[in-house]
Amino acid sequence: MNDNFYIQDYCHIKNNQLRLNGKVIFEDKDKNGLKEFLKNSYKNQKINYSKFFKMDNLSKIAFLAAEIILKNITLQDLNNNIALIFSNNAASLDTDRKYQDSINNIDNFYPSPAVFVYTLPNIGIGEISIRHQLKSENAFFVFEKYNANFHQNYENVLLQSNNSDAVLGGWVNVDGENYEAFVYLVSKNGIIEHTNKNLIKLYKD
Repeated sequence: MNDNFYIQDYCHIKNNQLRLNGKVIFEDKDKNGLKEFLKNSYKNQKINYSKFFKMDNLSKIAFLAAEIILKNITLQDLNNNIALIFSNNAASLDTDRKYQDSINNIDNFYPSPAVFVYTLPNIGIGEISIRHQLKSENAFFVFEKYNANFHQNYENVLLQSNNSDAVLGGWVNVDGENYEAFVYLVSKNGIIEHTNKNLIKLYKD
């Protein structure tokens, strides 16, 4: 398969840090939990998107990673034709548990729509698409662990077929206070080849 595509930028969100291309751009040293970390990260990045605070944690972490990468990209150069290919191993389990808890509450059986609406992992993809007016292909897959080979093959096919001018892909997982995101932009620009080996190396960085 032709590998004339490159990882233009990549982002990690884990251990109370935001990292872009391997460099720490924000660290929340208070360590007050995921909710506070995401709120402080949002403020640090000077994001202006009020719907952020209505999202569940999975959507917030996916949205935040996308913002870090895309804010310095001229989307018009890519015709806003950026595919979104994400995966994780818990789907929306973190929010599903909260939804189940509300059902189990006999005194307050009917759950809030604000919880119900985020019981699918592709909601995060939807928020990114709305924010950046993306109308390209998107998908959210569930694997036991990050599957670099699948991502590399799928993303290359999208680019080779000219269905997308770039792909924002990666692993976004939230389960309680355990979380991590590894998100990257693949296009014809960059210096890191979009290979299985490089994806694994960057994921483990």
